[in-house]
Amino acid sequence: MPSLTAARNAVALTFFLNGLVFSSWVSRIPEARSSFDLTNGQLGLVLLAIALGSVLALPTTGAAITTWGTVRVVRLGALAATLGMLAAALGLGHVLAVTVVGLFVYGLGIGVWDVAMNVEGAEVERGLGRAIMPRFHAGFSGGTVVGALLGVLLIELSVPAVVHLAAVVALSLALVWRSSLAFLPVVETHEEERTSAARAWLEPRTLLIGVMVLALAMTEGTANDWLAVALVDGHDVSHATGVAGFAVFVLAMTAGRFAGTGLIDRFGRVVVLWGTMVLAGVGVLLIVFADHPVVVVVGIVLWGVGASLGFPVGMSAAADDPARAAARVSVVSTIGYAAFLAGPPFLGFVGDEVGTLKALLVVAVLLMPAALVVPSAREQRTQPVA
Repeated sequence: MPSLTAARNAVALTFFLNGLVFSSWVSRIPEARSSFDLTNGQLGLVLLAIALGSVLALPTTGAAITTWGTVRVVRLGALAATLGMLAAALGLGHVLAVTVVGLFVYGLGIGVWDVAMNVEGAEVERGLGRAIMPRFHAGFSGGTVVGALLGVLLIELSVPAVVHLAAVVALSLALVWRSSLAFLPVVETHEEERTSAARAWLEPRTLLIGVMVLALAMTEGTANDWLAVALVDGHDVSHATGVAGFAVFVLAMTAGRFAGTGLIDRFGRVVVLWGTMVLAGVGVLLIVFADHPVVVVVGIVLWGVGASLGFPVGMSAAADDPARAAARVSVVSTIGYAAFLAGPPFLGFVGDEVGTLKALLVVAVLLMPAALVVPSAREQRTQPVA
């Protein structure tokens, strides 16, 4: 049986690679818009393909984990993500339909990969008996930092997108395949618990956690999809500078996730989430309305820290009960990924009307009602698994 330390390291690497692949694509979004001569609304519809694939895959992933285990499921997700990204890269700048189909398949894979690694992460967290999920998501953010910085470098060196993306996904697939061997087995379920996937959709607490994750995923996802483009359009910076701004965001988010574990253990999930939501709202306002570059960078940092804990805390809250963790994480992920489904086209159409930069204000508005459902994530302590 794999050791807890080996499983922890394997899960952290899996999160890192997920972020690396995703951020590598994000670094090419401005290029995708210009190469196909898309409006913001049209770009939003292209990005919708990723979220659509993920949302279609997520509801059945919990049942797949119960049947096949996290090792096989995370490998399946990584394989689909690799094939989809390769297709998207091959179509980039040539055939829009090929890119859209590739992004859809990538979305299927990344959704399956996401649920499997979160279920495994919750299993390790229970074994350790302390909050560590934000640090796993910090690994994801670390991957996005590396992916963004690598993207800036390769764009400046005029490396073609297909070479860039193919190399990243091939390496990531090989590492996921190997590291997943160290995963812990998920708690064995009894026959009556195998029907919990459908029941989880009827649980008020699970649904409220999903709504919270929906709003906070929108807070994070908007920056992933639109921050670089908004900086280019609204502050008249270069493509590489816009991607560098996104790199600052994910670097701040990584720092917030590392710091967040201690804060959650000390103050609890609810207080910490409310605090981060305030930071995110202030950060968005500074980015939109500030003229001085330093103030804009401060806003990016605040937004990154503010967006850091919503998704990982939601995953931990959904997995409080180990016997039904897979089903509940699948439900919460599905609801949360609806933000990635609706967010890109909605922000795109808003951007066509008011400008890409001002469209970011949607995030600040959304955070106010989202604060009302944060108490649903309050801790429900269970005994650590021996």
